[in-house]
Amino acid sequence: MGKYCFKKLVRMIIVMFLISFFSFAVIYFAPGDISDMYVTADMTEEQRENLIAELGLDKSMVEQYGAWAMKMLRGDMGVSLSNKSAVWPQFQERLPATVLLMGSSIILSLVLSIPLGLWSGYKKNTWVDNLISSISYIGMSLPSFWFGMLLIIFFSAILHLLPSSGMHTVGNESVFDTFKHMILPCITLSIGHVAVYIRYIRANTIGQLSEEYVLTAEAKGNSQRKTLFGHVFKNTLLPIITLLGMNLASLVCGSFIVESVFGWPGIGTLAMTAIGARDYPIIMTYVMLSGFLLVMGNFLADLLYAFVDPRIKRGGTRNGR
Repeated sequence: MGKYCFKKLVRMIIVMFLISFFSFAVIYFAPGDISDMYVTADMTEEQRENLIAELGLDKSMVEQYGAWAMKMLRGDMGVSLSNKSAVWPQFQERLPATVLLMGSSIILSLVLSIPLGLWSGYKKNTWVDNLISSISYIGMSLPSFWFGMLLIIFFSAILHLLPSSGMHTVGNESVFDTFKHMILPCITLSIGHVAVYIRYIRANTIGQLSEEYVLTAEAKGNSQRKTLFGHVFKNTLLPIITLLGMNLASLVCGSFIVESVFGWPGIGTLAMTAIGARDYPIIMTYVMLSGFLLVMGNFLADLLYAFVDPRIKRGGTRNGR
């Protein structure tokens, strides 16, 4: 297991290096001069040249990347170009709101998709299966920003049941008030993942129901319900482990849109503002955080697979891959 973890860790480091390098290169070769974000109109030519040299903008891309990477490894994410404040404290301030929304959407996705996927697979080709499958297809095709605006119009503008934006009502920071503000963005962020999880669980349930161990359990007199939840259930969840790992980054990136629609004060809103202002230090920090969540999610998913799937050898590869 140690060798397996080491290989995965090395791959994770290589992927993070490639993400950082190509992201930095995209910004470096983007139209416009980055130095214009630092230079003011009242600067003399000498002051301008000194500032550019101090910032290292007169060096090659590789040299600039190396200097930036060393700062990142020391925990220095740079200074925001728009508000002249350190970048990482701004992320630390907003990260709890994004984690709260992301964690709630993961829980909601699993709570809804697991029973629906199992029931759909168990009732294959019946009206129940057709109904659940139709709903999941619709969920996969809904644009999150469009669905979020529909929820705002219906539940906030028409019914006046739920708040349309923000995380708290002014002067009220109770848990219940936060919960009310979180309902609509959480549903919007979860709907696409619920649909995908249902399809995977359904397909895996259908496959597991034809396995010999299910026929053996039924021959021993086990009820269909006991067989479904006692044997098939845990085996159908194995693909979900991988999907959850892969979707960690997509939940953060998805919150980019959802947080903007609902005015949720997370890192997605911060990144959206940074893109509009061409605030490159914040943009790069957001890209690196998303990339880290992606590779870390896959790393944790592989570790979980190694513990729960007996077909994975202790040395490290899955059969058939």
